[in-house]
Amino acid sequence: MTAKEKEKYKADFKKALDNFTTKLEKYVSTANGDWSVKGFIDVYKNIYTISSDTKIVSKILEIHIFPQILQFADEIGYKIILTEHQNYYPDLTFISKENEEVKFAVDLKTTYRKKNGISSFTLGSHGSYFKERDKKKNIQFPYNQYLGHYCLGVIYTRTDINADHPTDTEIYQVQELQEEYEIPNTRAANRKVGEREVTTVKNLKSITSVIKDFDFFAAEKWKIASDKQGSSNTANIGSTLSIDDLRNENGVFRQLGEEWFDEYWINFGSATMVKEGKATKITNLKDFLEFKGRTDLWDKIVTRNSKD
Repeated sequence: MTAKEKEKYKADFKKALDNFTTKLEKYVSTANGDWSVKGFIDVYKNIYTISSDTKIVSKILEIHIFPQILQFADEIGYKIILTEHQNYYPDLTFISKENEEVKFAVDLKTTYRKKNGISSFTLGSHGSYFKERDKKKNIQFPYNQYLGHYCLGVIYTRTDINADHPTDTEIYQVQELQEEYEIPNTRAANRKVGEREVTTVKNLKSITSVIKDFDFFAAEKWKIASDKQGSSNTANIGSTLSIDDLRNENGVFRQLGEEWFDEYWINFGSATMVKEGKATKITNLKDFLEFKGRTDLWDKIVTRNSKD
């Protein structure tokens, strides 16, 4: 496959992904912007609200939009392969039905708004599979077999009901779910599940959603990356924390290019330079460019504040 053909596949895929994200907000939201998912229901018609814990919200959001992702892939002529193991990269592998050499990695990422920007999220490892790009360790296919690596991101606002206590949940009995022969409120009156009270409400819409105000975006990973790790205890690439920069794919490497992104993160924390007479591991982009003798590229580092 020629370089020109690869770029054509990438451009077409990104355009389709962008169009897809514009439809997702309406799919997951009510008319006023609340999440349409209210909780889990059991056979007794009890509704258990969802915790706003980020891991729980993230997983349920993935389940919620997954049917749409499958439909999207089919419409653009791709099939999807899921990772064989939970900690493998990426979440989704898109493979062209007409040419199986055409593969794209797509990770689903969710994060919530804060007063300044968003809560941080990671863009995948800069460890084994990122460095050894022809190997298949912790990755569905070798890294260099993918034409592009993308993030399908979801930004949301947590509602105030349990922001301070994200593991709190409530139990509801909904009148509109009662059978015709049931007398409203009689089954739910003074009811408990275990030691917990059951609250009666008129309809599902009256249950407050734990999250609201969705903002979906699609971005190529290297274009929204920062030069900092996303977490201190794992080898993960961090992202920009600016919502505008995520939407516009304007991370610190945006003007430098993907090759500098690759080289920086392959060498992150292992390349060493002498600063003020001491050997120092390189953990920022400015030092790395100096180490490479390219201080002339300092002005290409996107220095916009990483928070909105």
